[in-house]
Amino acid sequence: MSSEIDSSTLLSRASQLIDLARKAGADAADAVVVRSRSQSVSVRLGKVEGTESSESDDFSLRVFIGKRVASVSANPGFDLQALAERAVAMAKVSPEDPFACLADEASLSKSYPDLQLLDTTEVSSEMLREASLAAEAAALAVKGVTNSSGAGASAGMGGLVLVTSHGFEGSYMASRFGHSVSVIAGEGTGMERDYDFDSRLYYAELDDPAEIGRRAGERVIKRINPRQVPTGKDVTVIFDPRVARGFVGHIAGAINGAAVARKSSFLRDKMGQQVLKSGLSITDDPLIVRGPSSRPFDGEGVSGERLVMIEDGVLKHWFLSTSTARELGLETNGRGVRGGTSVSPSSTNLALEPGDIAPEDLIRSVGNGFYVTELIGHGVNMITGEYSRGATGFWIENGELTFPVSEVTIASNLKEMFMRLTPANDIDRKFGVAAPTFAIEGMTLAGR
Repeated sequence: MSSEIDSSTLLSRASQLIDLARKAGADAADAVVVRSRSQSVSVRLGKVEGTESSESDDFSLRVFIGKRVASVSANPGFDLQALAERAVAMAKVSPEDPFACLADEASLSKSYPDLQLLDTTEVSSEMLREASLAAEAAALAVKGVTNSSGAGASAGMGGLVLVTSHGFEGSYMASRFGHSVSVIAGEGTGMERDYDFDSRLYYAELDDPAEIGRRAGERVIKRINPRQVPTGKDVTVIFDPRVARGFVGHIAGAINGAAVARKSSFLRDKMGQQVLKSGLSITDDPLIVRGPSSRPFDGEGVSGERLVMIEDGVLKHWFLSTSTARELGLETNGRGVRGGTSVSPSSTNLALEPGDIAPEDLIRSVGNGFYVTELIGHGVNMITGEYSRGATGFWIENGELTFPVSEVTIASNLKEMFMRLTPANDIDRKFGVAAPTFAIEGMTLAGR
């Protein structure tokens, strides 16, 4: 394990690559190694279906000559000088990019905290197999569950090594462990499927596999014999936390600086204006100790800080990397992420902050409405905000969850949905995007 975690050799090779790129004619450069180690086991009906193990250290070199930039990638064992010379040759014939550059030296992280992202627990394939079997067995033991779609367990780690020509050098690793199971209830055309899972940085903090299996089984039997409901144009829809997290992802996409620069966000002209109901806030914090998406520095060597992206309903920040910030006439806020040979902005530990009402009381306050547990399709237009998704869940009648519902569509516009959102107090921050149960009034539901 220690040899897998030690990044000194990779830092040395990255530094050599930078020196060679400068000697070959680059004005500036950065070298990145994206590290990955993983193993997983999948089972179905008590038998192992697959075992996978992988590891990689993927190098990327980015060089700048004036306003021209080029990037190349390679696996370990490549010829350093040949790669550096190739990158410089490519940059010389590349079109100019007025916004591509390294992060300003003044914004580089000089030191960064230990965020406790790495759990060095050794997890064997046998442990993964046993966890998968236990989750599936517990799910199948729930009365009414008729079949399994499979269960799995995984363990791995990933990280970043970054060296720049203007003085930054750093690396970090983060671990990740997971258990999951998916099962079926009912027969023939009446079959329904559901699942449950858990994912953590620290192995000891994972939910017990049998508990995950039991939850999956209980979820799926509640979905048997669903009905359609009549079409309505002023329906209150409550989003289960599982789907609420995806909805918050739409908010993140709308305040991503890259989308704003491309004019592909419906919030592109809303900086400083109210975009959520008063009292609501969206936070993003890369420096949470043991946070699921924490990082001591971003893909450009800049340390981010906690930001209230939307405060009391008012939009305060975009997610910004250096080049995106330049294009918008702003400064990076340390949200740059390496994606292959490019850098683009993204969120870290993102949260729709909770309200002060219990989810049960929120459901009770609705009277009649629709509680969504799963969304289908990709009917979201981020340019206009138009929202239309297939949905399944449960009908709310007299403040109680009653019968299962499927084959309906919910629709509105995200601008209106944001302004009608009421969150409960049940936020779970173990995921990179965290959200409580919430209600949205005035949606259209297309049923029978």
